[in-house]
Amino acid sequence: MKNQETPTLKNKSASKSAIPPEVIEAVKTLENKGFEAFPVGGCVRDLLLGLSPKDWDITTNARPEEIIAAFPKTFYENDFGTVGVVFEQATDQTVKLIEVTPYRLEGKYEDYRHPSEVVFAKKIEDDLKRRDFTVNALAIRLSGDAIKDIIDLYGGFKDIKDKIIRTVGNPVDRFQEDALRMLRAVRLATQLRFTIDESTKMAIQNHADLLQHISRERIRDEFVKILMSDEPKKGIELAQELALLRHFIPELEESIGVKQNQAHAYEVWEHLLRSLQHAADKKWPLEIRLAALFHDISKPETKGFSRETQQITFYGHEVVGSRVTKKILERLKFPAKTIEKVVKLVRWHMFFADPEKLTLSAVRRMVVNVGRENIWDLMNVRVCDRIGTGRPKEEPYRLRKYQSMIEEALRDPVSVAMLKISGGEMIKKLGMKPGPRIGAILHALLEEVLEDPKLNTAEYLENRASELNKLSDSELEKLAKEGKKLKQEKNEAEVGEIRQKFHVK
Repeated sequence: MKNQETPTLKNKSASKSAIPPEVIEAVKTLENKGFEAFPVGGCVRDLLLGLSPKDWDITTNARPEEIIAAFPKTFYENDFGTVGVVFEQATDQTVKLIEVTPYRLEGKYEDYRHPSEVVFAKKIEDDLKRRDFTVNALAIRLSGDAIKDIIDLYGGFKDIKDKIIRTVGNPVDRFQEDALRMLRAVRLATQLRFTIDESTKMAIQNHADLLQHISRERIRDEFVKILMSDEPKKGIELAQELALLRHFIPELEESIGVKQNQAHAYEVWEHLLRSLQHAADKKWPLEIRLAALFHDISKPETKGFSRETQQITFYGHEVVGSRVTKKILERLKFPAKTIEKVVKLVRWHMFFADPEKLTLSAVRRMVVNVGRENIWDLMNVRVCDRIGTGRPKEEPYRLRKYQSMIEEALRDPVSVAMLKISGGEMIKKLGMKPGPRIGAILHALLEEVLEDPKLNTAEYLENRASELNKLSDSELEKLAKEGKKLKQEKNEAEVGEIRQKFHVK
């Protein structure tokens, strides 16, 4: 067993405050019962990198029933020996559950994913040798609330320092045991900004077809983690380089080598990846990243050529692309709400054109098509599309003009619909006769409410409508004109404020 001295790679990563009190308590509890207990795996890796581990795992020579007996509240619902230890009075609210697993040995893998049997082991060395990558095959020994040393059998500490992803032992064996590890290698390299060592890369390339044996849900989870990393462009490129991408999104590979018209500096493949990367640079959510990656997915199959303009065309690629996107996301078992939103964003991403020719009514129709809740996300996809062409800026004036028009379309215009009384209610409750006087009374009421919004109550408006109904037609028309004039002024003022906000005409 190799023990490393307590390291400090980044930001005093091995400091006492880095280890949550629940982890320390779990280790102490097991040790006080006479067992060994070590934080292990990804949490150790992240700790040494100065990152904040999201999940903490502890490995021990205690059996599941002994772990359960050691803690007041646990749950045990799996075939791998992992016991969830619950800390209801957690001082760090982000850590309430610690997973504790006995040392394990695993039998032969029969489905390229799960071992045929799990055997509990007696030594930490047995547990570490079954792990996937060297950077995940590290355990730490605690002394009170501090790290005493690192248990490192496979050079994981050095690989962390050198920023390398390498399998524990023979990479072919590891990938034949669990084929998802190939995509996990890409994900870890992307998230941590590491490189994959050459023998591991070669093994992935030669055995990439094993990924077909893995469930779509597990592939989706790794794919999402790549997308949500800081550098998803590199992750997708690496998945393609290692022949993995073709096994879960072959449609994306079809964009490689597809040239575009003069508006684009890059072929479709590069354009899509740059669009995705901009979404990541902006820290935008998953749905926008997916839409940015897939918005031009069907350009290869819709590619044509216009003799009139002597330009490459992709007529209808957004319509075809929305269908293809739906098929991809359904295949990867994405939630229905995610699919619905991303498909809408892909379908309508071509809406934006010359803002001087774009009408407000067209913007309103787009809001209806994509949904009020999605319109700003559609705007962000448009920004990704723009940056993905190779242009250095987000086109400030056009962007501001689009934003201004969307905000205009979304605002509730000043109208009699704002009143807490309707023409129908005036006829039904107050016995008024249908006709032009109803509209005149409503505009007269609107004039009063615009001057004093506190008057917009059903009780006041009913009483005031009754009073106004006693006026002559000429008197009522005069008041109605004032209401219409004030309405127009209010609308113009609001629109003016929106345009001034975005510095557009």
